[in-house]
Amino acid sequence: MNEKSRREFIKAFSLLLLSAPSIIPYGVGCKTRDKSSNFLDSSQKENKQDKKGIIDASIEPNFKPNYLTLHKNGELKRRGKELWQMMESCKLCPRECGANRIAGDVGFCGSTSKLEISSFSPHFGEEEPLVGKGGSGTIFMTNCGLRCVFCINWEISQGGAGRVQSIEDFANMMIALQKRGCHNINVVTPTHYSPHILLAIDIAVAKGLRLPIVYNTCGWERVEILKYLDGVVDIYLPDFKYADGKMAAKYSSDAETYPDVTKEAILEMHRQVGVAKPAKDGLMYRGVMIRHLVMPNRVAGTKEILKWIADNLPKDTYLNIMSQYRPMYKAFDYPEISRRLLPDEYSETIRLAKDLGLTNLEVQGYWH
Repeated sequence: MNEKSRREFIKAFSLLLLSAPSIIPYGVGCKTRDKSSNFLDSSQKENKQDKKGIIDASIEPNFKPNYLTLHKNGELKRRGKELWQMMESCKLCPRECGANRIAGDVGFCGSTSKLEISSFSPHFGEEEPLVGKGGSGTIFMTNCGLRCVFCINWEISQGGAGRVQSIEDFANMMIALQKRGCHNINVVTPTHYSPHILLAIDIAVAKGLRLPIVYNTCGWERVEILKYLDGVVDIYLPDFKYADGKMAAKYSSDAETYPDVTKEAILEMHRQVGVAKPAKDGLMYRGVMIRHLVMPNRVAGTKEILKWIADNLPKDTYLNIMSQYRPMYKAFDYPEISRRLLPDEYSETIRLAKDLGLTNLEVQGYWH
């Protein structure tokens, strides 16, 4: 990954988005059109002029997403509507808070049934097989059900930075990112908006969407909900944050079930899409890509997490061992996580992963 973390990148971009409404493409939450300031309009014109250009280059001709069939037979919309009804007494995330989000009640995640999006853009700070030349088409969803005290992106996940969009707007964002040449649609912090995602994909397919769907999640997912995503999501990108429920409860708002729930969720993700392996063009089109953020003083239980992966998944499971922890938000209230990661803490993780026989590792070699 780039030295400038993906969280820093999107924080800066989201602030720009919120302060400059004119950069949202026409038809996506805008009542007026300003051609002079619309960066997506100009790129779309270029695409139309070059029949062999960005639009075609972003789509692997041999890749056919399964969601095309689900759209054709009406299954995609049906699943989206069923998930939508779950918001009447919300149980989309493992908290199962029971809020009637459809009636306007706010769930633990901070959301009603109204879709809120912080930003969308081609992103070049994700894993290399997702980025390619055109970037990963990231759409950052506002709010979060996990609510970590050290979240580097807390303005969006817990501060409510974003704006209300319609399902149609959401679909148009996907199409705009495809036209920009992005290699996938990467929905970030998606759990509490899973109904909206399925319904937007259904609309976007009718408009020509053909890219892989990346489900970029904290990992804390209900297996029941993941089954609705079977055949819709092509690439699962889960975090595996904690091995110990007490640590999860301490740093992620009493989410004591995190380790057990996340293990079951990752096994279900693997059942659906298998091991992530790049295609001949170097890009990822299907599979599970696990992220683990190494934290100071071993509070994440990294050793136990790596051992679980080695014991329960194929040894060539894609694992990004992340070194870029930095204390943010409320982290300074907890002395044990109020500092940066030490080189020795990271290097011991790499050694352990290799000793366990894990063979498909992405590691970072820089320090700040």
